Amino acid sequence: MYKKAGFFKRREVLKDANFLDLTPLPMHGHELEEGGTVRVLIPRFQGKLSGKILQPRLKSPYIKLSLDELGSAVWQACDGKQNVRTICHRMREQLGEKIEPAEDRITRFLSNLYNKDLIIFREILKEQ
Repeated sequence: MYKKAGFFKRREVLKDANFLDLTPLPMHGHELEEGGTVRVLIPRFQGKLSGKILQPRLKSPYIKLSLDELGSAVWQACDGKQNVRTICHRMREQLGEKIEPAEDRITRFLSNLYNKDLIIFREILKEQ
């Protein structure tokens, strides 16, 4: 979906940034499961050649990552228009005590998604 930024570029942009002011964007699509949770669809192959050779032998072109209720709510809120602070505020209103301490849990969750290249921040895209 978005071009992946290099390690040093990502590090340079995020070095002085306040995490709550960053705007997350999902890098992959998702589908909704029956219970309202999200399943992230991660492409199995990035290269065209490996995809053409190996993909016809596999069942699905995607690796499916199922998120829990809290992760699903945060993933759906990552629309590229809201920063992390706004997402924390919305999750507090939507989920109440389930998500407390909201800032710590959401920033840790988004950091993990970012480190696994599942999201990117709009501020990194502006710098490219």
